[in-house]
Amino acid sequence: MTQVVERDVVASTDVTSRSRRGAMLALALGGFGIGTTEFVSMGLLPEMAASVGVTEPVAGHFISAYALGVVVGAPTIAALAARVERKTLLIGLMVAFTIGNLATVLAPSYGTLVAARFVAGLPHGAFFGVAALVAAHLAEPGNRAKAVAMVMMGLSVANVVGVPAASFIGQSFGWRSAFAVVVGIGLVTVAALWKLVPRLDGLHLSNPVKELGALRRVQVWMTLLFGMVGFGGMFAVYTYISSTLTDVSGLPRSAVPVALMIYGLGMVVGNVLGGRIADRALMPGLFVCMIALVSVLVGFVFAAHNPVTALLFVFLIGVSCSAMIPGLQTRLMDVAGDAQTLAATLNHAALNLANAGGAWIGGLVIAAGYGYTAPAAAGAVLGVLGLVVLTVAVILAQREKSSSQL
Repeated sequence: MTQVVERDVVASTDVTSRSRRGAMLALALGGFGIGTTEFVSMGLLPEMAASVGVTEPVAGHFISAYALGVVVGAPTIAALAARVERKTLLIGLMVAFTIGNLATVLAPSYGTLVAARFVAGLPHGAFFGVAALVAAHLAEPGNRAKAVAMVMMGLSVANVVGVPAASFIGQSFGWRSAFAVVVGIGLVTVAALWKLVPRLDGLHLSNPVKELGALRRVQVWMTLLFGMVGFGGMFAVYTYISSTLTDVSGLPRSAVPVALMIYGLGMVVGNVLGGRIADRALMPGLFVCMIALVSVLVGFVFAAHNPVTALLFVFLIGVSCSAMIPGLQTRLMDVAGDAQTLAATLNHAALNLANAGGAWIGGLVIAAGYGYTAPAAAGAVLGVLGLVVLTVAVILAQREKSSSQL
């Protein structure tokens, strides 16, 4: 692993600061488009349901289909495209993303819309995984996590700007217009990747057999499990945040988009902090960020009863969860050996499973009659389980290191 990282750092020193900034901008733009299409569906679900003649719960399948596309596409594309030059792969993934969203705009029925959302989700995890590897490759020495955070910044900014803007357009001109905007973002990203990202011949390539070898590494599975369990706690709250803020905090429904923007601003701040923390102390940083998330979720159980404190804690939830992402992505690259692409893309498959699992657990405690603050309490428990997983991972890594030195 050390040899791979060193080779990438040496190759990246040939990249000028100007071209490095341009490449990061292109990668972040792709993240902005992906983040916009992933979350805008939630705000436009009633309109989408009505247009194809299904109920809103059935229309929830559009969101599930996208998440399933992420889970299926991430490992499949990473393994099959292991030998493809990374710039070419990034452009191909964004073309596929654009086609999937164009199919969403044109889909005439429930079945075709489900299929279109599945196709749009396929490149999601692979794009973020490959983009993270490219960013780390182009980064200056000692700034890998910061570079990864820059890529993820596009996803955070999407929650502040892209999703509210697309939702407004979709409500004003029909939901299909929101996805037409995403198609436009996809086309601009394809052009930006082609123009601004340098050829990446020095970036380590693998093959399908080596990539699948990541699945034999205990530390890869432990890191993925940490992300899946820990982030499940955040999604348990986020899924039901609208009803929590209106029914518990007393905010008007019109204020919910503002609250989501506040959450997005927290994500932006968390990305910046997380990149710096991970570059200074990767594993301690992951512990600190997860402890912070657990503490904030516990506090939200009580803060949710006041509109001002509720919004403050919504911001803090965004900060604490987003701060973990650069470290989590970097950790996966560190433990994956020659299978970095698969490991990096699996991170986003794991986070989508966290989305589904967290929403399910949050729904269970609400259905059991514990109220809309219960998901935060359940999320805190999931965060503690995440800390247990991370502790076990550290112990296993230390034992493995001690055994290799004997």
